[in-house]
Amino acid sequence: MKQSKVEDFLTAEEESQVIDAIRTAEKNTSGEIRVHLEAHSEIDAFDRAAEVFDFLHMNNTKNSNGVLIYVAVEDRTLVILGDTGINDVVPPHFWESTKDAIINGFKNGDIKQGLIDGILMAGEQLKAHFPYQKGDKNELPDSISTRKS
Repeated sequence: MKQSKVEDFLTAEEESQVIDAIRTAEKNTSGEIRVHLEAHSEIDAFDRAAEVFDFLHMNNTKNSNGVLIYVAVEDRTLVILGDTGINDVVPPHFWESTKDAIINGFKNGDIKQGLIDGILMAGEQLKAHFPYQKGDKNELPDSISTRKS
């Protein structure tokens, strides 16, 4: 599988804005948010998101509070996958409402804004349930990961 650049999906400026949103969302929480973009998935989107979650070591956070926003752009599929720590405490249907916010941006032709809206929503929940504690460190990179199928 050939690796792709984020620029296949977002301009360099849009990528920077999404990364800034991740940093903003993580500023007041010990939680971790990652975004993974790829063109297409050969398998079920949820199963692929679970593979990416493992590949990115998102299940290695101290409080099991990693959140993955997975998008297969050409397939028009989106999965938000939270680790057990965050899934146990968010309100019912929270991920669906976050997914809807992202999809609204996508429907308007704005992948960047959809991602930013979803990232900030996830960050608010992480902040509420996993507030920043002195000594918390950024456990995962804030960069966007990609793969072109």
